[in-house]
Amino acid sequence: MIRINRVAVLGAGVMGATIAAHLANGGLEVLMLDIVPKELTDKEKAKGLTLESPEVRNKIAANGLQGLLKMKPAPLYLKEYAGRIEVGNLEDDLKKLSECDWVIEVVIENMAIKLSLFESIVPHLSSHAILSSNTSGLSVNEMAKALPVEVQKRFLVTHFFNPPRYMRLMEIVPCSGADPEIVSGMADFISRRLGKGIVYAKDTANFIANRIGVYAIYKGMQHMLDMKMTVEEVDSVAGPATARPKSAAFRTADLVGLDVLAHVGTNSYDLLPGDEERDVFKLPEFMAKMISEKKLGNKTRQGFYKKEMVDGKRQIFYYDYNSGEYKPLQKPKFASVQMVKQVDDPRQRIRAVINGGDRGAEYGWKTIRDTLIYTINRIPEIADDVVNIDNAMKWGFNWELGPFEMLDAIGVESFIKQASKDGVNVPEWLAGIESFYRFSEEGFKEFYDIAAGQYKPVDLPEGQIDIEVLKRGNTIVEKNANSTVIDLGDGVFCFEFHSKMNAISGDILAMTHRAIKRAEDDGVGLVIANRGANFSVGANLMLLAVALAEGALEDIDMVVRSFQKATMAVKYAKVPVVAAPFNMTLGGGCEFCLHADRINAYAETYMGLVEIGVGLLPAGGGIKEMCIRAVDLAAQYETDVQPFIFKSFKQIAMAQVSMGAAELMGMGYMRRGDSLSMDLDRLIGDAKQNVMALAANYRPKQLRKDIAAPGRDVAASIKSQLWNMKMGQFITEYEAEMGGIIADVICGGDVNPGTIISEEYLLKLERENFLKLCTNKKTAERIQHMLKTGKPLRN
Repeated sequence: MIRINRVAVLGAGVMGATIAAHLANGGLEVLMLDIVPKELTDKEKAKGLTLESPEVRNKIAANGLQGLLKMKPAPLYLKEYAGRIEVGNLEDDLKKLSECDWVIEVVIENMAIKLSLFESIVPHLSSHAILSSNTSGLSVNEMAKALPVEVQKRFLVTHFFNPPRYMRLMEIVPCSGADPEIVSGMADFISRRLGKGIVYAKDTANFIANRIGVYAIYKGMQHMLDMKMTVEEVDSVAGPATARPKSAAFRTADLVGLDVLAHVGTNSYDLLPGDEERDVFKLPEFMAKMISEKKLGNKTRQGFYKKEMVDGKRQIFYYDYNSGEYKPLQKPKFASVQMVKQVDDPRQRIRAVINGGDRGAEYGWKTIRDTLIYTINRIPEIADDVVNIDNAMKWGFNWELGPFEMLDAIGVESFIKQASKDGVNVPEWLAGIESFYRFSEEGFKEFYDIAAGQYKPVDLPEGQIDIEVLKRGNTIVEKNANSTVIDLGDGVFCFEFHSKMNAISGDILAMTHRAIKRAEDDGVGLVIANRGANFSVGANLMLLAVALAEGALEDIDMVVRSFQKATMAVKYAKVPVVAAPFNMTLGGGCEFCLHADRINAYAETYMGLVEIGVGLLPAGGGIKEMCIRAVDLAAQYETDVQPFIFKSFKQIAMAQVSMGAAELMGMGYMRRGDSLSMDLDRLIGDAKQNVMALAANYRPKQLRKDIAAPGRDVAASIKSQLWNMKMGQFITEYEAEMGGIIADVICGGDVNPGTIISEEYLLKLERENFLKLCTNKKTAERIQHMLKTGKPLRN
């Protein structure tokens, strides 16, 4: 096993600094070095500094470190993690490289500069240190030629995608002399400690993701010009409608930067003389014009799109490549795209769109057809198998389906027929393949190995649990429309949500009790987990809106009671329950987690009690739990409960959502004993291990009847602040009213401070006040606005 504790990052530009930040997120010590400035600024001269002053010599790296604290989105989980990064320079501090286990080169994409740097650092490397380059497309073997044979054994490309914290893809490209054990050891370390999805690429220009992704964008531009479509029309098709991200083609280009996109395209054109589609990588004239005019995308505030204030309102414009001017969005509505807006399954969406009969469908088919054929022809040039290519596109460009998964969704036979009808050549060997992925009779997932001409198992690294594979292997023990209970082995069961957006429905609440009973009767514990897009966005708002419209308050009361019974069942199960949240974990999803024995969260978990945004309060035990935690903390530290209550109240009243799991400790949603997983694919496996660890000496909890209520005085203090905020026009009158209701609930109602109350009493307060808010017209307005626009209403 490779052990890495200290890492050097050579280069403190945006990419180098953000890589350093993510290494710090992974708990590693980091040394970040950059060049020594050649001139003093006027400010430095006025301070009396010289070119020999350490403050000046380390300035570039120090500025890179400071820049991390201001970046958005935040590259660090917590700002204090910046303290794990030491700065220096590439002249005075090379000797410190001998203390590093891994050295990453992140300097400009220029072979001569990289080789010169390697020459200077090699004498300072320890005998076990891994050396890697973050190049996005230069030859690893050409770089390796400049290194001693012993160092070549430990040399590879580790290509992070930008921004490193948020993009899962890590392309690993070993040089020909690299030790295979070191390469696989690094892959394991990077996936576990940094949460990266590993793909193995070949030593070819732009590796996998940029080669395919930039081809798809450039080819899409060709079809756009041929079909005389607008930038906006293209993006309406090239996004979720065809299993690509919301940023589609041109918003992705703006995000990456048109200059960066052009660099990658030109790199492909220059270095791939034998590519059958080489001319596609020529920079389009209109794009060259945009770059010359500094229309580079988000970083220059204008690219294919720009935002401006018009009559006091923000308006978005798209670039018209014919006139060179910006035009207001027209919001095109192709019928083929509109009909799949409510379809969750990306396979169904892509199939429906390309079989449509309008210009949007025609554009979607042509771009997907050409991209898939280009990708098919890249094996074995850029990768050995379809799995690496599919993962690269999903993790590096946020496609919902990889190219070969798209082929399976369309149907290989259907794809060949349609392409042939267009007069487009398809590789002959494709005709003999039914699908690129399948499940074996034993339930294992397999992929078609093109070189071998046979199916092989998809590798599942140690520690990972794929519940989709498990479910095909006779492990489902309970199931209804929106949830399933799965046997994970070793006496541990998994309670999985799979409703639309994993919204919590009545059958999920009913299954909660059955899942817990199954674990109590036949096992040692329960994991609450799933592999949807998000853990859970909370309760089903549409069903609530319908009930409100019908005035069915008794039905709403019954549902709230069911919700509370389900979360209390989680808390008081006779076996340990571990929740494994990830991505959006809002409202009721958060409340389920708060009642579990442990939370084992994915690093990118965005959790919060956000009900006030739709004019409601958390009524699944969320306020109750935050009240109890505040009271317990005050008792533990023998201090006043008010600051703890104020903090929890503020989070609920402002609908605060964590920007990552690391923030959940400070918010009080995670506690000592809870844990964080960097690798999403290991999350369920990690949660299972947590259950097994707790099961050895588990003692079920007792219902709380000993809670010292914060009382009406603390609630009055909160209400006083709300009045001030209302008078200052920071909040609306209704927000002040809702805040006052939440204050009453979290403080235990209209009782004296210290009055002993129970959990059941707090749940009753939640329930009664939830129903009270339901009867207010302004709450109905908030719910309707959220359902219609996806944004909260401030009324």
